[in-house]
Amino acid sequence: MTVKIAFIGLGNMGGPMAVNLHKAGFAVTAVDLSADARAKVAAEGVSVSASAAEALVGAAVVISMLPASRHVEGLYLGDGAANGGLLASLPAGTRIIDCSTIAPASARKVAAAAQARGLSMIDAPVSGGTAGAAGGTLTFMVGGAVDCVAAAQPFLQAMGKNIFHAGDSGAGQVAKVCNNMLLAIHMIGSAEALTLGVNNGLDPAVLSEIMKQSSGGNWTLEKYNPMPGVMAGVPASRDYSGGFGTDLMLKDLGLAEEAALASASAIPLGGLARNLYAAHSASGAGALDFSSIIRLLQKK
Repeated sequence: MTVKIAFIGLGNMGGPMAVNLHKAGFAVTAVDLSADARAKVAAEGVSVSASAAEALVGAAVVISMLPASRHVEGLYLGDGAANGGLLASLPAGTRIIDCSTIAPASARKVAAAAQARGLSMIDAPVSGGTAGAAGGTLTFMVGGAVDCVAAAQPFLQAMGKNIFHAGDSGAGQVAKVCNNMLLAIHMIGSAEALTLGVNNGLDPAVLSEIMKQSSGGNWTLEKYNPMPGVMAGVPASRDYSGGFGTDLMLKDLGLAEEAALASASAIPLGGLARNLYAAHSASGAGALDFSSIIRLLQKK
């Protein structure tokens, strides 16, 4: 019997993830408020709906990919009044996989509420960007009980290549926050080095290759070069459209600061990265891909 999945959130990441589940043979009904987002996945053969309630009928698995903590809490917990959220209506035994990047405390809160209702829930934020989402090669950082993580493997494997169990509920979010803080630092450092080289007469493609093969090599240079004209298929090659937005990176860096405060951890570079992305967003670049941070460093 084909497993039915309700997939909620069809942004730059969620849309391709839903399509890959469909291609893997699962019966997916995809939900988003945006008609354009629904149309994109429908063109790939995925059933769509504007109503989460409609998509949930008969669903054994619910997967969500939403922008922030408030959206995840609102979806599953509701507003505490007339709207009790999805958890109030899901039958016991339903498996929930939240792939959003949210505060660890929010992940634990929703998971505890799910468990109290006899529901299985894991937090499974992802890394790999839009290319990884489209190619089914994402890395999942998972938090939750061992049996819940094991039961989710077929669905995660349809969307990703690497699946790491980081610990109990919320642990996946902690791992993701650490990863994205480092990613932001790498992106800023790579952009700074490339800009310095160009300002001193170097070809950015040549410099990128030198650094990739040297001690400065990192994922941004290998997979997501921020300098236009160096790498095909990345946001820098299309005026920084698509990809992972500056405002989303700014949100994640804010989560890193929250986690640092909660654990009395020093993150001087993470704090500086957040300030730089905040300035970049304030300049009007919030909707551009986060690699556009290079524009903050380039000569006008």
